[in-house]
Amino acid sequence: MGTKNKLIKRFLSNPKDFTYEEFVRLFAIFGYEQSNKGTTSGSRIEFTNGENSFMMHKPHPKNIIKSYVMKEALSYVKDNKLIEKYNNENNGKDE
Repeated sequence: MGTKNKLIKRFLSNPKDFTYEEFVRLFAIFGYEQSNKGTTSGSRIEFTNGENSFMMHKPHPKNIIKSYVMKEALSYVKDNKLIEKYNNENNGKDE
């Protein structure tokens, strides 16, 4: 199992110590780009992939994703079948 699949597996286990950097890498695996909503956005971050987007608040002062954000992200990933799409596009290959 490669590093991308390990990260996906870790995310699916809903860990209490999932970091913001891991979150950014996870969404990048699914083809999403990170952006903030401009200078007045504060800590709001949006991950976009075409017309699809997931919005959250960047954790602070600690770097750990809050449990409610993890639950929302897990629902988003499952509802949009991002893991299935990733697996289909990569035919099970992991880099």
